[in-house]
Amino acid sequence: MAMAVAGSMHYAVEEGARCASVRKMVCTDEDTTIAYAKAHYFGPGGVPTFAYDPVAACGHSVTASISYVVDMGLKKVSVPITAAACFP
Repeated sequence: MAMAVAGSMHYAVEEGARCASVRKMVCTDEDTTIAYAKAHYFGPGGVPTFAYDPVAACGHSVTASISYVVDMGLKKVSVPITAAACFP
């Protein structure tokens, strides 16, 4: 399940960064870019925290992070998962 979260987060940040760079009518500012990225996250568990940096050295940067809790029966383990994408 943690791999599904990581894969979905990577997809969401890539789509968000691409939207901020190419689809200027849809992703007009930080709020709309983050909303667009959140809409493309489809992983299990909670919704990650997204951030957008329009002036990153590499272009438009979108990052996401979440602390995914793995229930191992007798113990729960928290796994931090992050994803980042930048699109010129």
